[in-house]
Amino acid sequence: MADYTFRPLERADYPMVRRWLAEPHIGGWWGDGETELRLIDADMATAPVPTDMRIVEYRGQPFAYVQDYDAHHFDMPQYKDLPPKTRAMDTFLGDPAFLGQGHASGYLAQRISELRRHYPMVAVDPDPANLRAIRTYSRAGLRHRWTTTGEDGDPVNVMTHP
Repeated sequence: MADYTFRPLERADYPMVRRWLAEPHIGGWWGDGETELRLIDADMATAPVPTDMRIVEYRGQPFAYVQDYDAHHFDMPQYKDLPPKTRAMDTFLGDPAFLGQGHASGYLAQRISELRRHYPMVAVDPDPANLRAIRTYSRAGLRHRWTTTGEDGDPVNVMTHP
């Protein structure tokens, strides 16, 4: 497994994250850059910060964003039956130069391993139509638990490790 660095997101990273969110491969799975950055900034302004937001780097090159949070902190019905202290995760590989090389499943497996040292479970909730994400999460060790309705009323596949 390659060594990835997960450094805390800084406001100075916002222009890079905005560019990443505009990339075609993100394909509408996340909101537009301005909306997402407003949500991120709101979380950063909250004390204590409910979401651990990270920029993923490979050999010093930033290329992805990953965040995790208590799955029961926000009103997310898809996670209501998961154990206490489960960490929910959201992510995207932003830099298209890193696509198709196994980096997404690599950094996810590494981050999941780090989280599992402290938490009983890690969960994600991709859209059932986002087959690329589902395959990547599967390669990183997450397994399908159920398909249900998420907090916005859309269907989600809940995947967990273990």
